[in-house]
This record gives sequence, structure tokens and C-alpha cells, in this order.
Amino acid sequence: MEAGYATRTMTREEVALAIGWAAREGWNPGLHDAETFRAADPEGFFVGTLQGEPVASISVVRYEPGFAFLGLYIVRPEWRGRGLGWALWQHGMASAAGRQVGLDGVPAQQPNYRKSGFELAWRNMRHEGRGGASAPADARIVDLAGVPFAAVCAYDRAYFPAERTAFLRAWLAQPDAAGRAWIEDGRLQGYGLVRRCRSGWKIGPLFAEREAIAEGLYLALCSRVGADEAVCLDLPESNPAALALAQRHGMRMVFETARMYTGRPPPVTLHGLYGITTFELG
Repeated sequence: MEAGYATRTMTREEVALAIGWAAREGWNPGLHDAETFRAADPEGFFVGTLQGEPVASISVVRYEPGFAFLGLYIVRPEWRGRGLGWALWQHGMASAAGRQVGLDGVPAQQPNYRKSGFELAWRNMRHEGRGGASAPADARIVDLAGVPFAAVCAYDRAYFPAERTAFLRAWLAQPDAAGRAWIEDGRLQGYGLVRRCRSGWKIGPLFAEREAIAEGLYLALCSRVGADEAVCLDLPESNPAALALAQRHGMRMVFETARMYTGRPPPVTLHGLYGITTFELG
């Protein structure tokens, strides 16, 4: 271990710094990810410093007593291979003691994550297409902002392993984003959000009870993106309907991650999960 290396909780400014590192890694974060991520758990972001200078990052966001999600695991390139990341990993994982932990990691790191007790649940596949779709003329598609927030939180719980009210409050209200919902028979049956990123846009989440709902919401969200701009959808390979949606719209796979958990995968409605919210926070 390098002399003068220390691990601690990040400041607000350091969360933004880690998001900048993620951008340099090619992860293409959203313009407002630093603020929205931190809202989930302000104490869940950790930095490794060498002689006071930040050189490594990790987030272990705690959603409730039983679940946490790990992300933003980055060591600056010039400091890799010296054990700094591993020391920060241990610090972050200790903060989640007693909780199940999930992560979305690059496949090449799966063997390392297995050594820490993580097991593969499924592959996530990032697909990229273009905006410019025509919004469906369907009265069941409404502005997400007009749906009671409590109803959105309750619906979200079927597709995510934990309650995440604080995160959703910030995520759904972020600037440079648009949300759409599907209301049928007086009930919320799907919702999604598209946000501007460093390059292009990303859709996430995209949850729907049937394929036609996912299709309508996808088109409604893509209509908010210019025809000359890229739009990405991070979908679970284990949902063939999500893959079929991407293929129908000429999207191409550009990146993948391994969704892994410590212990048995928690129950989520995979057949209705058409778009992961974010690889960093689950």
C-alpha cells in the first residue's frame, strides 16, 4: 500500500469529480448524475486519497436495511495495480455490512467480483439508436410529472429490489429529462424517463406490464430526442421482449455489463423490465 493513502466519505464536489472520471472511462454519465446519485444516500460515496489527492472512487448506496448497490468503482489510470482500489473496495463493502449488494460490472471483472462473493444474475446489454420518433397519439400516455409520486414509488418497487423514494424524487425531477407514464383503467401500468447525457440521451428506467406499453412509452420518450442524436437503452438480456423492442427500432448493441448480487438474486419483475435505471445505482 502506498504511504499516505486514506479512504473516507466523499464531499459533494468529489461525487462530481467521480462522475467526471466515469465520463473519461467512456461510461457517458448523465448531465445531472452527480446530484441525483448523491440524493440516494449522501454517505454512500467513498474516495481514496493519496497525500490528500483523490485517486480512487466507489459508491455503495444503501437503499434500505437489506439492500445496497455498488458502482463508480474507478482508480485513476496512473495509480492502478497498486492495491488502492482494493483497499477502497473493502472500505465501501464494510459500509454495507448485513445487506445484500448488487452491481453492474464489465464482464472482464466477473472473476474478481466472484472472489468477493458476487454471482452472475443476468447480462445487461446497452443498445444505441437514434431519436426523432413520432409520439403515439394515445391518451393512455401521460406526462409522468402528473402522476402522484406515491403511485410511482409503489409501482417502481416491483422492478427494483428495494424502496428508493429519495433517489426517485431527485431522478424524476432532474433537468434535461422527460418522463412518460401509461395509465389504463385508472392504474399506472408502466413508466419511463429519458435524460440528456454527456453524449446523446439514455432511457432509464423503462418498466411496462406488456410489450405494447413498452413500445408506446419508448416512442414517446424517443420523440423528445432529435433525429440526429443518439439514444441508448440498457436492457436485461433475460427479457426477450426488451431485446425484440431494440431490434425493431434498429438499435445496435454497443456495451454490456454483468448484473451480479451477493447471494440469490432478489425478486424483481424481469419480464416487465425493459430498461435499467442506471448501471451505477441499479
